Amino acid sequence: MGFALSAMQARSNAFGPQQPIPVRHTGEGDDIAPSLHWTGAPEGTQGFAVICHDPDAPLISPGSYGFVHWVYYNIPQEVTALEEGSEAYTHGVTDFGRQTYGGPMPPEGHGVHNYYFWVLALDQSLQLEPGLTMWQFLEQVEPHVIGMSRLIGTYER
Repeated sequence: MGFALSAMQARSNAFGPQQPIPVRHTGEGDDIAPSLHWTGAPEGTQGFAVICHDPDAPLISPGSYGFVHWVYYNIPQEVTALEEGSEAYTHGVTDFGRQTYGGPMPPEGHGVHNYYFWVLALDQSLQLEPGLTMWQFLEQVEPHVIGMSRLIGTYER
């Protein structure tokens, strides 16, 4: 299928669509991942992954697309929710250079940024190694994406 929105619906108990992300989930607060839950995964789903990125961030390097805040994968097919601060699955490397969630922290005075929390449904349980960048991760999973949804939250400093 490739990358296309599907009937999946991603939500959070922390914030609604196009609503501000609470400070608790930002670099100015506790820097803890918000809870996420999803419904409507396509038939044949064997695993899930989550990416959070800020397309409004200044480019950090040529060929980059915004700023990556979370790469989280190897989530089993029976899981339909992540608790706040989830650490049960595999982390990739963010643009902060860490293998954990890194909350919103746009430059001061840069205006409102949009944070895209993508939930990907995969047709295989890939069991990928830890520490992949978003681009390394996407290269491996793109052929296996059978559904996706996004939740967009906002934040401004």
